[in-house]
Amino acid sequence: MKVAGELAAEFGGTVTADGITDVVTAAHRDLHGQIVPEAMAEMLHRLARFRLQRLAGGLRR
Repeated sequence: MKVAGELAAEFGGTVTADGITDVVTAAHRDLHGQIVPEAMAEMLHRLARFRLQRLAGGLRR
């Protein structure tokens, strides 16, 4: 998944590759059918990035 690859560059040192994939997959599942298909890529990236930031912040404590 393209979004997972992009976010891996940012969060790879903090969150495992499987963790990133899991977050992106869950975000995709949550967005599917809720937004217009044309907005999926951008909204998926934003939601997954937000969730990873929260996750990474919790891991650093």
